[in-house]
Amino acid sequence: MTTPTLTIGKLAAAAGVNVETIRYYQRLKLIIEPAKPDQGYRHYPAEYVLRVRFIKRAQQLGFTLKEIQELLELGDGHCQQVQQLAQVKLKKIRERITDLTAMYDALDSLLTQCQTSEADDARCALIETITANSDQCT
Repeated sequence: MTTPTLTIGKLAAAAGVNVETIRYYQRLKLIIEPAKPDQGYRHYPAEYVLRVRFIKRAQQLGFTLKEIQELLELGDGHCQQVQQLAQVKLKKIRERITDLTAMYDALDSLLTQCQTSEADDARCALIETITANSDQCT
């Protein structure tokens, strides 16, 4: 009995991506490009559908393609190392959320000041405040 295979188009459709995404993953070595037969199309193992879906879902969770490659290289049986990578990613996400919250609060405050000021359109208080506070960024 032969293992089921898919052409690149069918693999892409089954995984919910486009063909160029599959080719990009091949260039990055996230999936292995099968040898091309003398005649016909390359055939990809059917389990690549799950691999491509894993890659896309990991990206949605904030993992970079390089980090995803590390996860895939670890594979099964390395749960402790996978958990460590996930903990590092979670820490980075928390830090990013903190930074984004601070950015949101600062911009919200500036916008509130701009809306309540008596400045005319020619001299927007938001622009003046950002300019005045720009020396704090260095």
